[in-house]
Amino acid sequence: MNRLGWTILVMIGLAVSAFVAMLGGEVSRRAPAGAGAGPVAQSIPAGAGAMLVPVAGVARSDLVDTWGQARDGGLRQHRAIDIAAPGGTPVVAALPGSVEKLFNSAAGGITAYVRSHDGRISAYYAHLAGYAPGLAEGQRLRAGDPIGFVGDTGNAGAGNTHLHFAISRMRPGDRWYAGEAINPYPLLARPMLAGRDPAR
Repeated sequence: MNRLGWTILVMIGLAVSAFVAMLGGEVSRRAPAGAGAGPVAQSIPAGAGAMLVPVAGVARSDLVDTWGQARDGGLRQHRAIDIAAPGGTPVVAALPGSVEKLFNSAAGGITAYVRSHDGRISAYYAHLAGYAPGLAEGQRLRAGDPIGFVGDTGNAGAGNTHLHFAISRMRPGDRWYAGEAINPYPLLARPMLAGRDPAR
């Protein structure tokens, strides 16, 4: 190939590289699908990656983004997503971590808080019918390990069986009930990246 041919080839390569870089920048500026409005930051926490859908048998495509919906006649916003499923459906850990708190409350009913091993993310599972046998505070979990079963405890409403699933970004020293709520829908709805094992 002569000098002119090499020059043209290099120019084409540079043009393609510039185009790919431009597309990458455009993608990185887009808001995540399903990001809710409001003052709460919606960026995906560092190291979170994609998560497992925490209800057995529910496909990513079946998820509905209920983040930000009005609750209690508009007095508050929903800071989680609800995953509908028949009562008794297994609930599994969406990400690896340690069981930080098992708690029964008027609003959430039977709940579990699981904090990631690096302490930066807390996953909240609410309205459970009960816990998986042997689940205990301090227990280390892999993604996919059993948490409990879909139910309608707390303020879910009789027969309204679903998992109320929330994610919070945690700061050092934050207690199990604290943290900054973020929309879990983008983390659950996006496909798993090839070669990434969320169970580790």
